[in-house]
Amino acid sequence: MTIPVQVGVVDVLVMRAVTKGWQVLVLQRAARTRCPGSWEMVHGKVLPGEALEAAARRELHEETGLTPQRLFSVTMHPFYLLPTQAVQLAAVFCAVVAPDAHVVLGEEHTRHVWLTPSQARRRFSWPHEKRFVDEARILLATPAVHDVIEVR
Repeated sequence: MTIPVQVGVVDVLVMRAVTKGWQVLVLQRAARTRCPGSWEMVHGKVLPGEALEAAARRELHEETGLTPQRLFSVTMHPFYLLPTQAVQLAAVFCAVVAPDAHVVLGEEHTRHVWLTPSQARRRFSWPHEKRFVDEARILLATPAVHDVIEVR
């Protein structure tokens, strides 16, 4: 049996600069969605024909009402999606938003909170999201690589 591999999902870690470093946006899923009550980052499907970075921007806006000041490609995350029996690759992005950006939640989430990176790692439900916080912080602190990871 051949298992298909699909690149059909984006994950977007949302961060904002504050006086003492960074804050991370953490969203709580609504009761009538998948994984009700879990705490996650922005996550969504890529539409047919849509570029991954365009999907990241769209999902960010749909789920939070936010627009990134800067958008960075962080990594790819593989996982097995049981309903479709396919290996899914999620393109992971980091969206840096304005410090005073106002969050407007979409229907998938009931609450949001801005946390320090260490608090966000403890709050996120998924282990891979905890890792993405550290990876994004390292990349943001390494301007020498921004020319190949920043979406323009």
